[in-house]
Formats: sequence, structure tokens, C-alpha cells
Amino acid sequence: MSETVTVAEEAAAPPSLVTTPARTAGDAAFAVILALSFCHMLNDMMQSLLPAIYPMLKTNFGLSFSQIGLLTLTFQVTASLLQPVVGIVTDKRPQPFSLCVGMAFTLTGLLLLAHAAHFATLLIAAAIVGMGSSIFHPDSSRVARLASGGQHGLAQSLFQVGGNVGSAAGPLLAAFIVLPRGQGSIGWFSIAALTAMVVLFQVGRWYSAHLAGRARKGHVEAPVINMPRGRVIGAITVLGMLVFSKYVYMASLSSYYTFYLIHKFGLSVQAAQLQLFLFLGAVAVGTIAGGPIGDRFGRKLVIWGSILGVLPFTLALPYANLTWTMVLAALIGLILASAFSAIVVYAQELVPGKVGMIAGLFFGFAFGMGGLGAAVLGEVADAKGIDFVYHLCSWLPALGLLTIFLPDIEGHRRKRA
Repeated sequence: MSETVTVAEEAAAPPSLVTTPARTAGDAAFAVILALSFCHMLNDMMQSLLPAIYPMLKTNFGLSFSQIGLLTLTFQVTASLLQPVVGIVTDKRPQPFSLCVGMAFTLTGLLLLAHAAHFATLLIAAAIVGMGSSIFHPDSSRVARLASGGQHGLAQSLFQVGGNVGSAAGPLLAAFIVLPRGQGSIGWFSIAALTAMVVLFQVGRWYSAHLAGRARKGHVEAPVINMPRGRVIGAITVLGMLVFSKYVYMASLSSYYTFYLIHKFGLSVQAAQLQLFLFLGAVAVGTIAGGPIGDRFGRKLVIWGSILGVLPFTLALPYANLTWTMVLAALIGLILASAFSAIVVYAQELVPGKVGMIAGLFFGFAFGMGGLGAAVLGEVADAKGIDFVYHLCSWLPALGLLTIFLPDIEGHRRKRA
């Protein structure tokens, strides 16, 4: 990195879909964004099947909480470590059809998961599904930004909400399809992977045409603001700490919420899966709200409100009865989810020209923290009990206080304007 880092809004002037006339720079190619959101929904729906069937796998394979955590860690590590690498490679040399390749990995992992007979096979299947995720997320995030027409927060929210909807639908489908019919029924979801591959091939055609158009016309950047290198590194570090707090807490709910409800309130597995679906549905609503609010009022404000604002609810959750647990979990999902699109776009503005690298870094770090958090929390649950996990995690959103150290990018840009 040079001695100073340029902070800029990327001037997006995307061409239209392959079959329609070119649009102006202010227009968003919403068909492309919605196609990516749809595929993100299918991708994360398939990936969320793994944690959704943990109770079944725990019974069928006689797994401990530590082994459940290891499964999550295996998936998250392959999903996280490769993402920045994919982002760096495709920043330098874009691969329009790599999204189809990523979905093929997910398809392979699903089929292997459906027929796994040993814990080692489950680990391999989880790793392959994670590899599919590591290819899908950086490039699809980049294409969504290119198609945004300058509405970067909105585009990221629309893209990410597809993933949240898919993550919410996974446990519901697991409860009504996989749990009653058994592990082999996971293979039915290969239809979703094949559908996504067809859609992503069309997105790849648009992306290829977009790259050709940029090569002909050249790339024009918006006015820039110079920021010292150390300030940028410090801001990225703070954003990383905020992602850590968000995703470790989210891991406590996405991986162990069903076990918590079954243990504390005596819910059935199906009833607990439905509550997980409600929590993940609230996450989807929060995600789609965060981007437009950040576009309108500033991303730093969204980050403040999302991370620190959820602290009273996380502190109250371990003491709540069943009704209030459901209400608090929904509020936590709604508020906490609004941060990530703001964090990603904020970071992309800190380091312009490295859209794929930043997307891969933050998606990968988020996945990694989720996996590491799940593994560590599994050990804690085995040693101290599942209730202790939620008492411990309730303080994580206090790290939102670090937001005070983030530079006011929007303020600098307004002054320059």
C-alpha cells in the first residue's frame, strides 16, 4: 500500500443487460442485482442446511457439541480463507463465469453430505460446500456493486438479503423436508444448485459485456480524498473488530439457538427450528434496511446503531422467558444484521480499486469468525453448559464503542463538495 490511500466513491457506469440498450450511469441494472440476490438466496439456503440438521446429525452420528463446532469450523475455514485470495485474483484478472464454478462446488458438497456415512465424510462435505461459498461471495459482491449505478449500499443490501432469506429458509426446509425424510433428502436440493448455475451463466454474460465496455470507454473515477495510510489501516482494524463481535454473537444463535431453546424451554426439534427461522427472517429484514439507510444518512451512523444499539437486548436475553426470548432474538437479528452491508461498502470506499479483495476479506473474515466462534462456543457449552454461552456472548456488542475511531468519510466528502 502506498504512503497515502485514496478514498473514493467508485463511479459506476454499468452497461445494461446484454440484450437491452445501454443505460445512464445513474441507473442501476436491477435485473442483474436481483439475479445475484436470487442466487445468493439459493446458495445460502443450501449452505444453511448443514447447521439446520445438526440435531439430526448429533443423534445419527453420536456427535458431541465439540464435533458440531468442528463441523462448523471446517465449513467456515474453507469458506473464509479462500475468499480474499479469490478477490485478489479476480481484481487483477476478472473471471465472469467463476460464479458457475463456485455453485458446482456447492452442488458436489451437497450430494456428498446427503450420502455421508462417517463423521470424516461430513467434514469433507462441509469443506467442499465452504469452497463454493468462497468463490461465490467475492465476485458476486463485486458484480452487484458494478450494477449499482452508484447506490452501493442499496445494491449490497439487496444482494445480501438474498443470502439472509436463504439462510432463514434453510432451517424451515430442513424441519419439513430433511428431518422427516432423513439425510438422503438433502440431495433433492441439487435442483436449486443447478437452477443457480443457469442464472449465474446469464450474469456472467452481462459481466463479460460490462468488462468489454469498460475496456473500450476507460474508467472514470469520482473526486478523491487523500487519507494517511495508518488511518486507513486503523479503520480497517476497527471494522474487523466490529465484524468479530457481530459474527461471534451471530454464531451463538445460528449454531446453538435450537439447542438453547430445547434445553431451557423443552421445545421439540421442529418447534426450535421454527424459532430459528423467525430469528433468521428478522436478520433478512435488518439486512435490507441497512444499505439504503447508509446511503441516505451515512454508513458510520448505521454501524453505531447496529452494533452498540443491540447491547441492551443481548444483555436481557439470558434472563428472558420463552415469549421474551423469541421477541428479543428477533430484535437482535433485526438490528445487528443492518451493519454488514454498511461495513463492506465503507471498507470498499477506504480502499478503492480493490472491491473484490475487500469483499473477500470481509466476507471471509465474517465466515471465519463465525466458524471459530462456533467451535470455541461448542467447547464452552460442553464445559459450562449452553446457558453460560449466552451470558458470555451478551457483552460482545459492547465492542461497538470502537466505532468512535472510524473516520467520517461522508463528512470529508461533503466538505470537498
